Amino acid sequence: MQSMVNIEVEKGANENNLSVLRRFTKRVQASGILPRVRSKRYKDRTPSRNTRRAKTVAYLKKKETTQELIKLGKIAEVTKRGRK
Repeated sequence: MQSMVNIEVEKGANENNLSVLRRFTKRVQASGILPRVRSKRYKDRTPSRNTRRAKTVAYLKKKETTQELIKLGKIAEVTKRGRK
């Protein structure tokens, strides 16, 4: 469960806007919200079972057509090279 973090900064009587903004920025950085949000934003999700299956089916279909074309002699067989 996620906890909601609200950061509030109130402007003092003799304080200018720049210093209030600076204090707010410091509190946001100290709370650690930004790294957590960025990690969620750029994290790769694990593909669902459906998408994995669809990808596998497409791969097998492509492999099957390639093998058929090789048997018919329409394309040359590709040999994999080992390490040198």
